[in-house]
Amino acid sequence: MLIENGTVFTGDRFVKGISVRIQNGIVSEVGEKTAAENGEGRIDLEGDYLLPGFVDVHIHAFRGSDAMRGEADIRRMCRELAKFGTGAFCPTTMSASETETKNALDGVRAVMDRPERNGARVLGAHMEAPFLSEGRAGAQLKQYFTDPDWQVFLRMAGDPSSVRLITMAPERNGSEAFIRRAAAAGIRISVGHTDATAAQVHSAGDWGADHVTHTFNAQTPIHHREPGVPGAALTDGRFYCEMICDGIHLHEDIIRLLIRCKGASRAVAITDAMEAAGMPDGEYALGGQKVNVAGGAARLEDGTLAGSVLTMPQALLNLITRYGADPLEACAMCISTPAESIGEDVAGHMVPGSPGVLTRWSRDWQMKGVITENGESCQPVT
Repeated sequence: MLIENGTVFTGDRFVKGISVRIQNGIVSEVGEKTAAENGEGRIDLEGDYLLPGFVDVHIHAFRGSDAMRGEADIRRMCRELAKFGTGAFCPTTMSASETETKNALDGVRAVMDRPERNGARVLGAHMEAPFLSEGRAGAQLKQYFTDPDWQVFLRMAGDPSSVRLITMAPERNGSEAFIRRAAAAGIRISVGHTDATAAQVHSAGDWGADHVTHTFNAQTPIHHREPGVPGAALTDGRFYCEMICDGIHLHEDIIRLLIRCKGASRAVAITDAMEAAGMPDGEYALGGQKVNVAGGAARLEDGTLAGSVLTMPQALLNLITRYGADPLEACAMCISTPAESIGEDVAGHMVPGSPGVLTRWSRDWQMKGVITENGESCQPVT
């Protein structure tokens, strides 16, 4: 499939006059004056924007499938997320028993080893548990929380290379040794679900942490004499900061503040989606707990927010039309910056080898479709 005559987001800029070829489920060629081969499909974008697939580094579930259920559900997530333009993602775990967590991580490894053709690529797991603070549990089951320990981690993960990102509370006993060892192994550490002080966040950065999970949510707040996790994260240039741009988790001024402080190169749009994302309102589950979804908000029975039903196309649209982000910066925050936040330089960029799941947007930023080697499909933003 050859795609021509568009304005292409390469990962750091918009470029006109280049064509993109998709073959065998990946982007195989990006360049100028590329001609269609005999019998090859061709799409003329007529000046529209062409974006690499979205990269979501924090997503638990999607359209009825949940990463905690293992390989079959993760494969369905790959297929369904691609229909919404996500090219790569990190299946994200919830707090659960070691056996349940191992099952999920075994599933992640299986899909990494045998990817779904034309599906979203699995970049590795995001473990959002169990090294969290009971005081900031959110929708996580705190009975499974424990101090960080490398042997506990290995019992769950098996092969550490299947894990790309770990959320943890750096004030827990053993954090320094664990963070240093994980960072040395190439695993990114994210500060989250934590009662950490600003000083403890900066210390975590000294040990190797460089990411903050759903900034402002499930962590100590900003106070003028104790800046908490957000205050440290917004002012420490080492940290990437996740944000849920659904209009529910964060006030619009907080999103603007985060972007002003971190810039598009460090602000990471995520969905934190649960299984109702892409589905109608109703009763669902997350981490074994009943979740009611109404009016775009997912909540436990006690009213606690339980992930989101946000999709990445809606996050991009919200950033541009609701929060006033520059379109180039919004694309970075939804595509290339999330990839770079976990050390990924292929997915999230329009380069050979990147996932062959692309999105097409009009010049006034309305999503027009998802493009794969099989052609273009229309997909509304939800």
